[in-house]
Amino acid sequence: SNSYRKFRSQPNYKAFFQREREREREMVLRKLWHHRSIVREAWHRTMAVANFLCGLHVTNTYLCTAALAYGPSMLPTFNLTGDLFLAERLSTRFDKVRPGDVVLVRSPEDPRKLIVKRLLGMEGDSVTYVVDPKNSSRCDTVVVPKGHVWIEGDNIYASRDSRQVGPVPYSLLEGKAFCKIWPPKEFGFLGQSGMKNPDL
Repeated sequence: SNSYRKFRSQPNYKAFFQREREREREMVLRKLWHHRSIVREAWHRTMAVANFLCGLHVTNTYLCTAALAYGPSMLPTFNLTGDLFLAERLSTRFDKVRPGDVVLVRSPEDPRKLIVKRLLGMEGDSVTYVVDPKNSSRCDTVVVPKGHVWIEGDNIYASRDSRQVGPVPYSLLEGKAFCKIWPPKEFGFLGQSGMKNPDL
């Protein structure tokens, strides 16, 4: 024990344990810094994902959205098997849609469903349409009431639209289709060239 006390009193012993304590402290600080870096990186990635999702939500809700058109009602503008298109939302928000535009509409019969039709009449317009194209050529005329629009499918023989449900509230318009993006061979902008004569 005397020799142990003598050893502990030696400068080398004190310096050794001091270095060990400093080394341990340095290792602890390195681990803390490493964990801090991991947490910081995870936080930055989380914020990047959150910002992306927020941007995507804002874009999809207020600027532009992608939608699928399928079924026979919009032949030949859209194919029976389904076409993917882009619809911008600014035109409907700022009353810039016009007769002849292809519009994305919240279904007046099923709010969970979006439908694609062609806009044929705004409020105050007089629209003449074929009542039952499958069985007769009888036509009728309607004046679109305030706050409503008249929509029809390009293929009136296989479309459920304003001819059956009447004028649709303008507030149900979700966007104006402007570009077909699928299938690739039909990629291109949609205009009013497909507007049909409602008397036909």
